[in-house]
Amino acid sequence: MLRIAVFGSAFNPPTLGHQSVIESLSHFDRILLVPSIAHAWGKLMLPYPVRCQLVDAFIGDLGNPAIVRSDIEEQLYQPELHVTTHAVLQALQVRYPADELTFVVGPDNLLQFGSFYKADEILQQFSVLACPEKVPVRSTVIRQQIRQGKPISQMTTPSVEKLIQDLSLYCADT
Repeated sequence: MLRIAVFGSAFNPPTLGHQSVIESLSHFDRILLVPSIAHAWGKLMLPYPVRCQLVDAFIGDLGNPAIVRSDIEEQLYQPELHVTTHAVLQALQVRYPADELTFVVGPDNLLQFGSFYKADEILQQFSVLACPEKVPVRSTVIRQQIRQGKPISQMTTPSVEKLIQDLSLYCADT
């Protein structure tokens, strides 16, 4: 039986804040990073495939084979419908039936957890771990810095920064 942490986020883009959460999950056998395919509250984000590229670059920089990107939201996605955390966890439990799943709630979602679809069922069926960032770097600030032409090297990993520069990402409001 594996202990699997499920850490979902927009990853728009991945930050050192995300990294600080992940580093506190070292006691898990596997850490699934789950980029949201469509934001439940309508946030504008880069297209899902681009954010997946950013997450893959981020994972490469972290250098930990236990950290993998999950495509579960892509598998569940139906146009015009939200992929809920409850659906993600249910589908992952089917994919990993013998393993223990723990849903990791980051600071963005901790205060809003009660408004999650079937929040009570999530709490009954799965372990939930509130995990604050130890490095307070927000994706929003990175996007603002880029639009202002300011450096982001102290806010994200080198490969993510390079990919953002190479693809000229976040020059508009995404």
